[in-house]
Amino acid sequence: MGRSGRLIRYLRRHPFDALLTLAILILIAWILWSTGAWVLTAADWSVVSSNLPLFASGTYPADQRWRPILWLLLLLLLTLCTLLLPVKRSPQCRGVFRLLLPWLWLAMLPFGITLLGGGMGLPAVPSRAWGGLALTLLLTGASGFLALPLGILLALGRNSPWPVLHHSSRLYVDLMRAVPLIAVLFFGQLLIPLFLPMNLEINRVLRAVVAFGLFAAAYVAEDIRGGLQAIPRTQREAAAALGLSTIQSLRWVVLPQALRISLPALTNQAIGLLQNTSLMALLGLVELLGISRSLLANPDFIGRHLEVYLWLGVVYWLVGTAMALLASRLETSR
Repeated sequence: MGRSGRLIRYLRRHPFDALLTLAILILIAWILWSTGAWVLTAADWSVVSSNLPLFASGTYPADQRWRPILWLLLLLLLTLCTLLLPVKRSPQCRGVFRLLLPWLWLAMLPFGITLLGGGMGLPAVPSRAWGGLALTLLLTGASGFLALPLGILLALGRNSPWPVLHHSSRLYVDLMRAVPLIAVLFFGQLLIPLFLPMNLEINRVLRAVVAFGLFAAAYVAEDIRGGLQAIPRTQREAAAALGLSTIQSLRWVVLPQALRISLPALTNQAIGLLQNTSLMALLGLVELLGISRSLLANPDFIGRHLEVYLWLGVVYWLVGTAMALLASRLETSR
């Protein structure tokens, strides 16, 4: 009996399921058709097309706006190179590619901070003028750069046989997971300056990075701890049999495997961190959501909420998908 025969037989035996499936398919088709018709005919996309520089760089000075745009283009180029270059054609090409690419990624964050802030002979631009997609990616990258090593230390502390390290790490993780992120951000933005000396001031971007990093480190620690627990005890015994010390075994045997096992969960944390940067719009930083809120307050764009938030969702989806693809490439690389 062919496929058509089996389908007819199934429809005769389960008519209600068939009708329900057909109704769901019709509903999905109607939603897609209505959304597509609105996007192509009824929507006014001038609110997006006329403000693309604002979405990219926020309130950055207009004559210096090329700096955040250049950084975004370099990130895009590096992402495409990572995903599309055929690194397995020859061992030599593969070796050079694998050696150079991680250093390029590590250099992008300090290069972006230097480029936006004013280094290499460029005029200084205060961090309060940073915004848009550049600020969103900068907050995500810098917070993740802080959260990952701190999360590794916390995970190792929770597995430590020393009671002080074990209980202090557990207390930190449990405390951070019990506090809402918005409360941590309010503390970082509003309360930390009250405890600093009068002549010491930390800019708002750095306070946001510290708050995000300290919060995300607790979740990163649990992901890495799960990876550490997945390593068989025989791995450590084999390392000890080879004469490796505890630190050498951790550095060369246990931790690399734990990080690879934890990579999917760490990717989820990174994408969640990207999305959580939108909370900074409530505290005055004009990242992507902050730019959208300011545009909707403009009388020329009143009533364009659907277009702005749909565009915002597409941008977040594209960046999140790129992060997931990069993590998948890293996970499958050898």
